[in-house]
Amino acid sequence: MSISVLRGGLQDTVQDLGRNGYAHLGISSSGAADAFSLRIANLLVGNPEDAAGIEITLVGGKYKFTADSFIALSGSEFQVDLNGVNFPFHRGKYVQKDEILTIGPTQDGARCYLAARGGIDVPDLLSAKTTHVVSGLGGYKGRSLQKGDAVSIGDLNKSTQVINIKVKLDIERYIIRINSGLQSKLFDRNSWRSFTGNTYAVSESSSRMGIRLSGESISSSHGHEIITEGIPLGAIQIPGGGQPIISFVEHQTTGGYPKIANVITSDLCKVGQLKPGDQIQFQSVSLEEAETLKFEQEAFIKSLKNNHA
Repeated sequence: MSISVLRGGLQDTVQDLGRNGYAHLGISSSGAADAFSLRIANLLVGNPEDAAGIEITLVGGKYKFTADSFIALSGSEFQVDLNGVNFPFHRGKYVQKDEILTIGPTQDGARCYLAARGGIDVPDLLSAKTTHVVSGLGGYKGRSLQKGDAVSIGDLNKSTQVINIKVKLDIERYIIRINSGLQSKLFDRNSWRSFTGNTYAVSESSSRMGIRLSGESISSSHGHEIITEGIPLGAIQIPGGGQPIISFVEHQTTGGYPKIANVITSDLCKVGQLKPGDQIQFQSVSLEEAETLKFEQEAFIKSLKNNHA
């Protein structure tokens, strides 16, 4: 059982929840840019949350199913049809052998996720199926899916109970909440006021490696270079030009720019939905607030597991 690619999208890749534990070797975790949406897509078809799916970015492709399958789409809504009929989001649906799913451009954010019951089955590399686009590791031949590719669907016997979503998923991505970064004290009060008080635009040069922003320039009292150190996911660096960069799922594991802030864990899914031209603003929250927001997000996922179709 497989999905045949009749037309590749802009960047359709196989992703799971990441290749964790290898940062000391210079390998960032990668994984779904919006892990929250991938987890939901998997639950909609009865997969474990960490099963691999297909991440579609900005413009999708065209896929033909070689056998009857049960699939779902989650994340930002795209133009989608199955054999010419509109296909719903956030709902598991059966597709028949030889039916064709066409995913067009996004109608909102940057990414959606296609999950199939049984998961996308590609070989594990360092304990994960995720594609690391920058280095060409993992996933399907280490690259985006192209016309003529065929990705296998895994063992349906590993499936669990299908969920049903009864609430509208509408995540406001224009406010990105942050905590202070490791070098936050290198930035004075005026810099922080500028950083949190102004709007930034997402640059065309953004990628899974980093979200580059343009707007008010931020200055550091000690210059824009530090001794090279580790960089966590979501760290916001301020390079020499003063324009912030959010380190993202394929970020370099070390760097020498000061980090003014970190995106809180529950808002990383918002970062994964940012597309060029989007306007965002940063909002500082306490560690206690960040923990509460993370617990609330996990409680929502848990509530879905208890809400069977």
